[in-house]
Amino acid sequence: MKVFVAGATGVLGTQLVPQLVANGHEVVGMTRTASKRDALRALGARPVVADALDPDAVARVVAESEPEVIVHQLTALSGALDMRHVDRFFAMTDRLRTEGTDHLLAAGLAVGARRFVAQSYAGWPFARTGGPVKSETDPLDPDPPEALRPTLAAIRHLEQAVTGVERAEGVVLRYGAFYGPGTGISLDPEAAMAKPLRRRQFPLVGGGGGVWSFVHIEDAAAATVAAVEHGPGGIYQVVDDEPAPVREWLPALASALGAKPPWRLPRWLGRLAAGEAATVMMTEVRGASNAKAKRELGWQLRYPSWRLGFAKGLG
Repeated sequence: MKVFVAGATGVLGTQLVPQLVANGHEVVGMTRTASKRDALRALGARPVVADALDPDAVARVVAESEPEVIVHQLTALSGALDMRHVDRFFAMTDRLRTEGTDHLLAAGLAVGARRFVAQSYAGWPFARTGGPVKSETDPLDPDPPEALRPTLAAIRHLEQAVTGVERAEGVVLRYGAFYGPGTGISLDPEAAMAKPLRRRQFPLVGGGGGVWSFVHIEDAAAATVAAVEHGPGGIYQVVDDEPAPVREWLPALASALGAKPPWRLPRWLGRLAAGEAATVMMTEVRGASNAKAKRELGWQLRYPSWRLGFAKGLG
């Protein structure tokens, strides 16, 4: 098939494009930066340059490409994450999940694209009630911390727009926290999460009962290829088999990075130091089940647990 990948030079896009090419697909990769065209060619894609927030530019490159499938992997998450101002960090990504999604959907429908696959997130958006692991049918948080409200609204917009698209199949992939080469959790000394862990600037807050779901970046790309090729429309959670509380995975990650164990802070002090959003992520969030993605997409993981992945897959 001809597959149009928006965000092709991002951390997932650079894993996804070669896997699509290896499966025989013709890939068109969209980037906002003209200097990245050679990198896309090296991955096996035909590059096109457009700003995802410019509807005319998006319409033009999609019309020229005439794709059968559009994959939306647009984010703007580079740099250090300041949890006290998390709304500022996600502001551009929120626009890509709202305006960017609408532009891609409109352009794709105009040329008859039959399938849309879009990136969402399974890390913290669930309602913080009930059991520790949630499925695709469980509700999202009705009352998130104030700093996370714009981002959750953008996620809701993306999921509703894509799954509600007419004349095409819409697929939403809720990825867990990425780890592995090129991500914020890797052996790169400047990686967004690894750097503060090594400096003991990433403490364990409260009881560390917040449950996180992870996925290795290669496994995330493999699930995306599966979603491009088959399976009914809808929402799928792309995470590994072992959602885990922070108190388990954070010390294990520090050890895998050769760092000292993280400091422990009481919840009240964590809230003062890092803000309410970070405290909730450490203590209250729920994990995600991957049963539907494995069953309906036939997805198989190379790293079924973050325990294996942290030991073998960070580099």
